[in-house]
Amino acid sequence: MNSFSPDPRLAEILSGLARGQGFSQSRLPGVRFMRSAQYVARSPIAYSPSIVIVAQGRKHGHLGTHAFTYDPTNYLVLSVPLPFECETEGTPEEPMLGISIGVTPAIVAELLMQMENLPPPSRPQSIHASPMDQGLSDATVRLAEALCTDDDAKILGPQHVREIIYRVLRSEDNGTLRALGAPHTHFGQISRALNRIHSEYAKALDMATLAAEAGMSVSTFHSHFKSVTASSPLQYLKNIRLHKARMLMVHEGTTAAVAAREVGYESASQFSREFKRYFGDGPASEANRLRESLMRF
Repeated sequence: MNSFSPDPRLAEILSGLARGQGFSQSRLPGVRFMRSAQYVARSPIAYSPSIVIVAQGRKHGHLGTHAFTYDPTNYLVLSVPLPFECETEGTPEEPMLGISIGVTPAIVAELLMQMENLPPPSRPQSIHASPMDQGLSDATVRLAEALCTDDDAKILGPQHVREIIYRVLRSEDNGTLRALGAPHTHFGQISRALNRIHSEYAKALDMATLAAEAGMSVSTFHSHFKSVTASSPLQYLKNIRLHKARMLMVHEGTTAAVAAREVGYESASQFSREFKRYFGDGPASEANRLRESLMRF
């Protein structure tokens, strides 16, 4: 039985580090803070491969028929870049506070090669919530403390990140993260395809080529792709483009027409229709809403 009790120090430290609404950058590349001082209804979001640890508040995720909760007693692991739907519980008095630690295949593979007596791998999943334990909690507090100053972040931060990844790899639910270090499995081949789509979303990607690069027929590629992401390759590409366009409009102030073109759409009207269908509001209205939300804090 897991008798873990959350450490209140993590929320105290993050309350002084996490700024604004949503994600904010830390002093260490690949590590971001999360804050929400309001309830956010279930809506589309997208995460990169990462370990997400919540110190206060709660988030509920949904991917297809799979539902999961990450909160002070459960952390989240993603092994692939993934759009999904999420609901956030936070208030001005007790905002949702968390930290996201980016994970790369290189660091996972490096740690796996050095580790002996690994626990048996669990079934790999694209996204999974697991119970927190004391070791992981203590390592996260140490990382948060290091991120308070430039020198500590630069010198101590990377060591604490490695420890957090190591502790997740040592856990019973290690299959999701270990999949990042296994490039020759079907899961690893789909992961490579997802990373290519994530980085080349504005290009005219051919699914037959992606399937061939993964060493699969188109039908097999489609089947494995959907088992990992709960969506078809074309739907995944569209979702990534829409998320990237929203980011451009919110953070760089681009118009809907320019954002559509930048992410690979040839038709601005088609972009607007698909954007509204996915996010529930038109591009301009959604961008304004998010900008206003960010400006409140």
